[in-house]
Amino acid sequence: MPSDSLTASPSRKLYSVDERARRDATIWTLVQGILAPIQFVVFLVSLALVGRFLITGAGYDLATYSIIAKTAVLLTIMVTGAIWEKVVFGQYLFAPAFFWEDVVSFLVIALHLAYVAALIQGVPAVQQMWIALAAYAAYVINAGQFLHKVRQARLEGDRLTPLHRSRPKAAPMRPFSKSADSARYSAASRASSGFTVKCRMRFSSLSAAAPARIFCNLPQV
Repeated sequence: MPSDSLTASPSRKLYSVDERARRDATIWTLVQGILAPIQFVVFLVSLALVGRFLITGAGYDLATYSIIAKTAVLLTIMVTGAIWEKVVFGQYLFAPAFFWEDVVSFLVIALHLAYVAALIQGVPAVQQMWIALAAYAAYVINAGQFLHKVRQARLEGDRLTPLHRSRPKAAPMRPFSKSADSARYSAASRASSGFTVKCRMRFSSLSAAAPARIFCNLPQV
């Protein structure tokens, strides 16, 4: 990876035009949008149960089940996220746009799995919970990274030029048909020639001269 992956240049876009189109078209974007808040809710519930156990010593089983549930959701969203990156960026993990987010995600997974290993090995309950809290702290950092990228993507979308925005399509123009238009014009001309107005003007002088009559035909349009 290039050395500037950690701090991407402000001018560097998160998505290219094609990547943005693939992101908006794939069902995996919706899947991630559903799983992410579910994981956060499970995290909040589990955090409360773990804190309750550490403070009161009660509710070990509930805290354990909640951590296992959090780990299961985490692994699920990691798999679906890898598929999403493959569809959008062409690689399963460590796409340049989300390189450091993926790095921290693996740290989060490692800490969750460390808790599972501690649980299986029978490590004292309090130590298990502290491992879980370390995993949750890493998860909060990782979630903040992804929220930052979501905001960055939204700002990029707002800065798109009108040429890149979707615009309503204009109604298709009727193709020109010389024969049809000529026929319509001829019919209109024949109809208008059948209507005339006879303008009759009489001019009479004060000396009773013969009136002058002018007749004119004006086509009606």
